[in-house]
Amino acid sequence: MTTELETGLPSIRQIQTLIRDETEVELKLITNDLLTGKMRWQDPHCICLFDHFDQPTIVWRQAIVYMKPKA
Repeated sequence: MTTELETGLPSIRQIQTLIRDETEVELKLITNDLLTGKMRWQDPHCICLFDHFDQPTIVWRQAIVYMKPKA
């Protein structure tokens, strides 16, 4: 198993675009929680989401049901 980010994958590229553009997103988790904020970074295992109070939350990728830009 590789621990490097596979930048050729469309999902990784889309997340990088959301990070670069500072797009606000919604993350739905398997716990049925809904998180909103801006992603600051990603690694092979986690995504860091900053909320409206600029507080970071690290979310394990395996806990995400879906992610979408906030409308």
